[in-house]
Amino acid sequence: MKNVVPYDRIARNLSTWPFGAIDSFFDAPYSALSSVSSDAFVMNVEDAGQSYVVTAELPGVSKEDIDVELNEGRLSITATRKESEEEKTKNYLHKESSEWQATRGVYLKDAAREGLSAKLDGGILTVTVPKQDQQASVTKIAID
Repeated sequence: MKNVVPYDRIARNLSTWPFGAIDSFFDAPYSALSSVSSDAFVMNVEDAGQSYVVTAELPGVSKEDIDVELNEGRLSITATRKESEEEKTKNYLHKESSEWQATRGVYLKDAAREGLSAKLDGGILTVTVPKQDQQASVTKIAID
């Protein structure tokens, strides 16, 4: 029974044979240019006027396994998904879910440190980051 391979995996491998390996070889250098890797989660950033609204799709992740941090204007969201002990005791022939951790971040130049809020609802994390008044970061120096 351990030699059972799902039909769809065989069909996928046959559909790309014999050129699938060649295509993946030539695509490898360009995979780093992709904005979202295969093990990352989808994240959107919206400028809502007086604040930024950041949404991240995290289905199946509990709020205890999510870390949201704002450090000097960089908002980082880290999600970790682990198998429960109950799932480890089952005898799976094929399982496509696994333990993973992913971090995504975005730089918000005028993010305020106060008034931040985060809410997880239906697998969608929504983080609201208020904007602060833009202070001049350039200082003029008089020449003597």
